[in-house]
Amino acid sequence: MARKKKEVQAAGSGWLTTYGDMVTLMLCFFVMLYEPSEVDITRLQALSASISGDPTGGSISLAAGKLADLGNTISSMPSMEKGRLLGTALKKAVSLFAPEIKSNKIAVTSDERGLVISLAADSFFPRNSAELNIEESRETLLRISQFLSDKELATRRFRIEGHTDSGASLSETWKSNWELSSARAINVLHYLTDFGAQEDKFSIAGYADTRPVYSNETEEGRAYNRRVDIIILDDAHF
Repeated sequence: MARKKKEVQAAGSGWLTTYGDMVTLMLCFFVMLYEPSEVDITRLQALSASISGDPTGGSISLAAGKLADLGNTISSMPSMEKGRLLGTALKKAVSLFAPEIKSNKIAVTSDERGLVISLAADSFFPRNSAELNIEESRETLLRISQFLSDKELATRRFRIEGHTDSGASLSETWKSNWELSSARAINVLHYLTDFGAQEDKFSIAGYADTRPVYSNETEEGRAYNRRVDIIILDDAHF
């Protein structure tokens, strides 16, 4: 009788194991819901845009290792407040430059450097020239300067990067694409500061054709690679 009673009790306690598993799963579920609130919203938007294929929402690639790197750095990401700040700036930039984005003159993205406003070089410069088409680009550059002067970005620093395609410069003015890419970045800086941006918050870089965003094997790819990136820097990329 005692043996039979023990067998009945053992059989009846099986629900405890199932219940314990359910509670554990629910705990994990709510932890997953909670954690993203602490993650940099800009990185999440960029990741989402990469999955959906949105060309204006982000530029983080899902190539091998990227997701692992993202997971490994979650604990060291900026605070929720800083993430919200860049997320707000990203939305504002997309809205502010909507006409230029629609006409492919500007792209607004987010990557490991920070928030990136890319100027299509062919829309702002004559071919192989560093002189801005200022009559056509004045209004856009003025709005960029005002955007960078926003009080919400008062603690941020900026970098202007010049990029070219892989073709050799045909102008006698430039020894190579290094000089051309740097000169374009410098001239953009001059106009932004003339329009009110704070000069000591900027740095300049010229990368020639060493950092393409698309293949240089096609004319379309080369056109995308000819660009000037204006970057609201993440703290880790000063």
